[in-house]
Amino acid sequence: MAILQSCSLFLQSASVSLSLLSRQKHYSPPVWAVGGQTKSYVLVCKAGGGVKFDTQKESEGEDGGFGEDGFSSRSGFVGRGEGKEFDRDPEFAEIMGACLDDPQKARSKMEERLRKKRNKILHTKSGSGEPMRVVFNDFSFSNSYIWFEFYNTPLEQDVSLISDTVRSWHIIGRLGGCNSMNMQLSQSPLDKQPSYDPIQGANVTPTTFYNIGDLEIQDNLGRVWVDIGTKEPLILDVLINALTQISSDFVGIKKVVFGGTQFEHWKENLTSEEAGYTVHKI
Repeated sequence: MAILQSCSLFLQSASVSLSLLSRQKHYSPPVWAVGGQTKSYVLVCKAGGGVKFDTQKESEGEDGGFGEDGFSSRSGFVGRGEGKEFDRDPEFAEIMGACLDDPQKARSKMEERLRKKRNKILHTKSGSGEPMRVVFNDFSFSNSYIWFEFYNTPLEQDVSLISDTVRSWHIIGRLGGCNSMNMQLSQSPLDKQPSYDPIQGANVTPTTFYNIGDLEIQDNLGRVWVDIGTKEPLILDVLINALTQISSDFVGIKKVVFGGTQFEHWKENLTSEEAGYTVHKI
């Protein structure tokens, strides 16, 4: 910035009337060549009598001739290079170009674009203050789906958290960690020193977790197929407790349904990622 005082070559007084400037419709800032580079000076008037000339340096390859305030000596104020964004994203340029000719087509393309890139769009995500609902619908320990309904379409990190939780749950169950027949410590008095009888623990009927499918996500719905085998309610309690904490602190889960072959607006024939369907390995 070069600041000119009231004795400037161009202004005889520090008080400049804005109305005088408004009459100069075709005013072009003065241009000087300094050190082989072209510089332009843009007049800026401020309340309080100060007059400033904004120095702009033009050189090929440096922001296309745009200064810090978005001025160009060639075309005046054009913003901070917004026009370049269309070159970087031809798809968006095509959508914007279709707005006037066919608004409905442009809207459809924008919705499709958002659906494809929804995982890359950042938005605030947190747990829910509402308690997670748990419903049982003809649940079978040997062949059933567990359904999840989220408040919003889960982000990539949310899906990863759910997948890791279900995977850990399956490992603990497969190793017999959820056996309500051997809960010696939880059933012992709290006012006494805990003790564990290994003979009793070794002689209880073992539990297992036979098989589990992958986690499927479709918009704000999810499901996983399970074959627990052993009718052990404790294994369900363990999962429900974990999901309750996840819903409260990380990603809101509206409802978990054990059993049933259909759920809400889940579509069996929707299997493409472009349509919002993804599979995550458990």
